[in-house]
Amino acid sequence: MNVKVNFDRLKNDIQTLAEIGKSPDRGIYRMAFSPGDIEARKWLITLINKANLESRVDSAGNIFAKLTGADDSKSWIIGSHIDTVPAGGHLDGSLGVLCGIEVLRSLLEINYKPKNSIEVVAFTDEEGRFGGLFGSEAFIGELTPERIHNAIDLSGISITDAMLEIGLHSMDALDAKRNPQTIAGYIELHIEQGPILDLSKIPIGIVEDITGLFKWQVRLTGTANHAGTTPMNMRKDAFQGLAEFSLEIPRILEEIGSEKSVATIGRVSLFPGSANTVPGRVDFSLDVRDTSSEVLQALSDSFRKTISAIARRRGLMFDFEVLSSVTPAASDPKILSAIENACNRQKVKYIKMSSGAAHDAQIMARVTNMGMIFVPSKNGRSHSPAEWTPWEDIQIGADILLETIQELTK
Repeated sequence: MNVKVNFDRLKNDIQTLAEIGKSPDRGIYRMAFSPGDIEARKWLITLINKANLESRVDSAGNIFAKLTGADDSKSWIIGSHIDTVPAGGHLDGSLGVLCGIEVLRSLLEINYKPKNSIEVVAFTDEEGRFGGLFGSEAFIGELTPERIHNAIDLSGISITDAMLEIGLHSMDALDAKRNPQTIAGYIELHIEQGPILDLSKIPIGIVEDITGLFKWQVRLTGTANHAGTTPMNMRKDAFQGLAEFSLEIPRILEEIGSEKSVATIGRVSLFPGSANTVPGRVDFSLDVRDTSSEVLQALSDSFRKTISAIARRRGLMFDFEVLSSVTPAASDPKILSAIENACNRQKVKYIKMSSGAAHDAQIMARVTNMGMIFVPSKNGRSHSPAEWTPWEDIQIGADILLETIQELTK
């Protein structure tokens, strides 16, 4: 069935949502349950209702639109999120939700009756104001009372207080769990957030797997002392421990990792932080990613042993905290095939690739079959006002999503 989305309508939706939460610095501030996010939620629900689609909000704040199928016992779910990081871009997450809504409208207008129902979901707090992936974790039943209790943002605001702003009780999110037997599969359209598609001039990426990761907060503790009077061979310089470790990262990745392994020290704090004082303590983050659980475990072991050995040799104390740990996820062959078939029928160039960023799809893969479609990010930019995907690539992505869901529900 040769059906295309109404691109002018989709473009208008994207432009309208992009204005909600926009600041004079051109960045979008729609962190979960912030005033911008609350306004966007109201706008999205109105959009769903105007499209004559069934709408609902579950107890975790996830927003749903639904096109009922011949068999309503199961649904194919198209999902992403509309919250942003501070000073974020207008496409990350939002594009997948709005393309999903446009797919449902287009199918409704031709009186298409899918075999199974199709739902679109905007998941709560994917971007991490309160820890990240809250909505999809609630949806698959992985939330705990402890997780909710400890969900506090950088300003000390709890998710409990934030959810009350829209009349939701945080502990009720435990009841948002969906029976996996009612889910036929999950698809997410997303900007790549990297440079591969843009540099290759290819409009579609078919995601074969999503990287797993572990993130540590590491502390090396030595002795703060006078920079002029402490001989170099008598120092317990915490920063030198970090410096030595940072030079070991490429070796460890080459010896232990895979071609998909990456490791990043993205944040460093020195104490006491004085120009004329030997650093007595350094705190730093370590973010490590790969698509293999086995490789991630091997890297974790190697990094821990390496830091420990450096600390012993330099007379430092070493400890670390695991901030997060996410397992890799593989896409479902049937969904991959449906996306590939859609590209071939529409004569659209594509490549198969991995996702180096975490997504709600990764969480959904724990309970159902999953697949993702990437569209290019100009210059690989994301989480920034510079985030951009050419309109023609957005149109191609939306049409591929539409044809894919038709194949899966016919």
